[in-house]
Amino acid sequence: MSAAQQYQHHPDGEILTRRDGVVFLIGLNRPAKLNGFTPKMLRELAAAYTAFEADQAARVAVLYAEGPHFTAGLDLPKVAPLMGNKNLLVEPGQIDPCNNLPPFRTKPVVAAVQGITFTIGIELMLAADIVVAASDCRFSQLEVKRGIMATGGATIRMVERAGWGNAMRYLLTGDEFDVATALRLGFVQEVTEPGGQLKEAMRMAHRIAAQAPLAVSATLRNARLAVDEGPAAAVADFHPTQQRLMASEDVKEGVASFVEKRAAVFGGR
Repeated sequence: MSAAQQYQHHPDGEILTRRDGVVFLIGLNRPAKLNGFTPKMLRELAAAYTAFEADQAARVAVLYAEGPHFTAGLDLPKVAPLMGNKNLLVEPGQIDPCNNLPPFRTKPVVAAVQGITFTIGIELMLAADIVVAASDCRFSQLEVKRGIMATGGATIRMVERAGWGNAMRYLLTGDEFDVATALRLGFVQEVTEPGGQLKEAMRMAHRIAAQAPLAVSATLRNARLAVDEGPAAAVADFHPTQQRLMASEDVKEGVASFVEKRAAVFGGR
């Protein structure tokens, strides 16, 4: 069934999930409305991230969108009546797709974006760990044009990535910017031709998934610790984390594969 056929049965959109081996795909599916987020989609997105975290066989997730555009942002007429609810995006105990509230995911996410990528679309990609963008992307954090503030993390992560002035240049004006600007500011890591973003994101996800899962999670955790609590906290975590990793089966496999000059096959133990 095509995305358009699926959409006919889901006027408020849906979040698609499936697994490709060890890669967990999470898809935005409301292309007839530029994947504008409804309350239903917000709830389903949190449920999808939570399912990814709980799936022991899934090592990496890829966030993508059906149709020519990633998302035009929130469908304000549908979402505005609920915007005073602090659990609009995620219920207690679920994984926050914007990575702002605990419990935090322990496995990496690669985002593939294309076409119009506005507001929450930018916040979701900044909350991911790696972003692959099609060259036709149009970005805008335009909440100020609607009388509201970005509350999915843009005010934090844009400043972290781009610096104060570069972030404010777009947060305070709502102006659009292109993929070259997003790449320069560190919002995007790879650029593809339109239509190639998901294939490249999947290629990268499988590359990550081939590495030692415990080491990948430890690397994510330590990097986040440095961002959240400062370099000293991350440095203090080096030795105890390395001790735990050295006791794993994955380290034995990593050493054996080095000695035997072959690709390692990690079990995440």
